[in-house]
Amino acid sequence: MRLVPNRFTAAIAAALLGSIALATPASAAEQPTEQTWAAWGGELGFIWNTDLLRDAGVSLDSSVQISAADQKGFVGVAIRDSGGLEFAVSNNNFDHFIGGGLNLRGGFTLQLPDGTLSLVDASLRPRVGDPLTLDLVSSDGQVWFYLDRLMYELADRGASLHIRTMDLRIAPALAQRLGKPQLADWEVAQLRMDLNVFRQGQNPIVEAPGAPNWPGKAAPNGETYQADVFMVSFTAQYSRCRLPGGAPGTCDGPATGSDGEVVFTPSSTLSNNVNAGSLLETVPGDPLGKSTALYTADVAWYAKFTSSAENLQPYNMDQHPNLIWNLYRIDQQGRIEQIGRSGVKHAFLTTNQGASCDTSNGSHVLGVKCSDTYGTGNNDSSTDLGPRSEIVPNKVLWGRCGSIYDPNCDRTADSPGNTSYDQRLITRESQIAAAANPGATYYFESWYLVRDDINIYNTMAVRPVTFGFTGTGPWSISNGSPLKLGPAINRWVDPASTAATERNVEIASDEGHTRIAVKTTDLGGGQWRYDYAVMNFDFARAGVTGTPSYLDDADIAQRFHVVHNFGYDRFRVPLPEGVVTSSVSFSDGDLASTNDWTAAIGTNDIRWSAPVNPTPLAGVPAVLNPLNWGTMFRFSFVANAAPAGNNVSLHIAQDGTPQVQVANLLGPGSDQIYVDNFDTAPPRPAQ
Repeated sequence: MRLVPNRFTAAIAAALLGSIALATPASAAEQPTEQTWAAWGGELGFIWNTDLLRDAGVSLDSSVQISAADQKGFVGVAIRDSGGLEFAVSNNNFDHFIGGGLNLRGGFTLQLPDGTLSLVDASLRPRVGDPLTLDLVSSDGQVWFYLDRLMYELADRGASLHIRTMDLRIAPALAQRLGKPQLADWEVAQLRMDLNVFRQGQNPIVEAPGAPNWPGKAAPNGETYQADVFMVSFTAQYSRCRLPGGAPGTCDGPATGSDGEVVFTPSSTLSNNVNAGSLLETVPGDPLGKSTALYTADVAWYAKFTSSAENLQPYNMDQHPNLIWNLYRIDQQGRIEQIGRSGVKHAFLTTNQGASCDTSNGSHVLGVKCSDTYGTGNNDSSTDLGPRSEIVPNKVLWGRCGSIYDPNCDRTADSPGNTSYDQRLITRESQIAAAANPGATYYFESWYLVRDDINIYNTMAVRPVTFGFTGTGPWSISNGSPLKLGPAINRWVDPASTAATERNVEIASDEGHTRIAVKTTDLGGGQWRYDYAVMNFDFARAGVTGTPSYLDDADIAQRFHVVHNFGYDRFRVPLPEGVVTSSVSFSDGDLASTNDWTAAIGTNDIRWSAPVNPTPLAGVPAVLNPLNWGTMFRFSFVANAAPAGNNVSLHIAQDGTPQVQVANLLGPGSDQIYVDNFDTAPPRPAQ
């Protein structure tokens, strides 16, 4: 299975007849030529983003009879056994569209402000000059939508072509008709398509087992294969908006009063390391674009609930990468806040794209030099998203047992119960409106967690974004440049900075990675503002039961369950004698004060503590709103002392050794190093 992005090169424009490659890699001289296949009949499934359609002034005509939704929410439209879509196949894989088309039987009717748009009996045609995109052509010959980012599989030994997901996007003509040209190319529906192959090439699909180079396997010259996956690029898009808590009404953009909940979703592309004995750049021109792994490991990519009867090397479980995304704001005073964070997208296949990509191990193993993209619609899929609380991030282990997909631990997938707002990145209109945030800048961050990855920082990337709201909306997000590997906190304070007023330090251990950055501002009159940002990337001292392997889960007690994955519950900054503080504040970015950490000032420090949970579960620390993985909190105050070297401390929520992590940063007063276990000098109320 592979995903086809919207791109075109002359090299794949022609279809060449030939034999199908075996599932084992061939030398350059033995590479097979392409051959022409054809398919027709089957079904095209739709999951419309009805909230986004509403914002665009469009609605579905409910009087038109369409089939009921399937388990994943797709509403099917039949594809006729006529015409035929031709496509090229090479090396057991779909490669690109050639010509022909598909004809629908029935379909949707849309109501627009200026009348009706009928997609009944529409057709799908490969776009001229771009054989990796399908135009959706209405019966009057107009292209109102198009399809791209196809994820596909040649199944049943080539008898079926299954496109598991693809994005339906607004064509420029429709955006103009709606009077909202900014909507051109926006994704408004997730689609799937199942086709019957009626003409194959000369040789059948050969499903031969591969021999992946898993992490830790011996490599040439005494080396080992290592996993190192890169986030190559991403773009963010507006998905929907509602009034707080789903109250009736319409989001009004920058206007005061409603302060709606806005959802943004990325389309993200990663690439496996390209090294096969030489150190080369995977992402040219980026400081983090070259891996230190001399030999690239293959990456396991099994969908959740993959059967235990299948060959699930090397971990004996349904191991797969996970994707998250975050939104940050830096205000006019230079303070950073994380104002939006998503749930977890469970990846389910690798598309294995790239001219030199090793596709020999199939669609559930990311090969050397291979890339993969998850589109906007798929990252917005309710049946592929879950909470971050189910993941042990530093090991990239999913607690399937007890999850929203398997609450009774019976190893059978259940509906997660997600609405179109659950597990999404949600920010409030007041947090992105220009009038309410003069001089603010914004950064969007997208990143993968990959098991055994040797460098988490190049699996994440960040780019500047801007927001707009024209007329009656909807909100729009513009993707700026440069896009760089690494986290947003490093764009706020560069870890290489030698300035006396800022510092960015990593805390790394076997339990995960955290960064603490501080920026100090001279306010004049002997007053300084101290802003600390603590970014927990993948640190968790998790409480788990069972074992993460299908080999040991016949007994329900052995099925892997993440009881909690808490990070930190306290943060401490030393205060030398005579230092007086004011304007103490805390931000977790959610605008809710009920879960804020509270500050207290002792005889020699200021410390923030998470709220106490009065009814904790057995074996779970009694804490609410801990600083967990993928999350940034900010701690600020003003002091009557200039910055100097000082240790700051983080207290780990779960008991264990060590209980405290320390970073040498900057604090108010003379150079002093304080290290304690948070149990000395009981704090007094904050000033």
